[in-house]
Amino acid sequence: MQDLFSNLIPALPEQETLAEGAVLLRGEALSHERDLLSALAQITARAAFRNMVTPGGFTMSVAMTNCGPLGWVSDRSGYRYSPVDPLTGENWPTMPECFLKLAQDAAAKAGYQNFTPDACLINRYEPKNKLSLHQDKDEKSPEHPIVSVSLGLPATFQFGGLKRTDPVLKYALQHGDVVVWGGPSRLYYHGITPLKDGEHPLLGRTRINLTFRKAA
Repeated sequence: MQDLFSNLIPALPEQETLAEGAVLLRGEALSHERDLLSALAQITARAAFRNMVTPGGFTMSVAMTNCGPLGWVSDRSGYRYSPVDPLTGENWPTMPECFLKLAQDAAAKAGYQNFTPDACLINRYEPKNKLSLHQDKDEKSPEHPIVSVSLGLPATFQFGGLKRTDPVLKYALQHGDVVVWGGPSRLYYHGITPLKDGEHPLLGRTRINLTFRKAA
């Protein structure tokens, strides 16, 4: 008799260690989904997505905005955090309570207690957009972790080491997945491979990434 279950794909673990200090929490954001998307619409109504310019003069393919006391900005002057949105001249929108709770709960599950982010960088990816390998090192408090939330289209997350030339591992990220890294892996190189085309039932042909940081 044929085994009807022989071709089923094994379920992935809810929590997976990527490196020392780095954890993938699958589906962690799903219970916050409705609140996150509602809050996101309010944020982008005040601080629209924009394609920032690098210090070298190149326009980034990934559109971005921010919420919280500080926002990450880039222009010909360099990379930095600022309390003011350069497009509006006003403070960035307040970080929603549902954003903060998700970031703190995910950090705690990964072993980082008392994480209180003061910046949330919001990236919007469209098909073919990518984020090259880089380190998050503009923060004054690298002892705190990074919490990265994936919404919308699936993506392939690259996670390397302290050197750009270190071996890179790849992980499939789905809507609702959260990656947390800190401690020994806080400055590991990471990135996103070119986003594949698709249609998400809630976000269409886009991927949204919320990245929580303690910047000051």
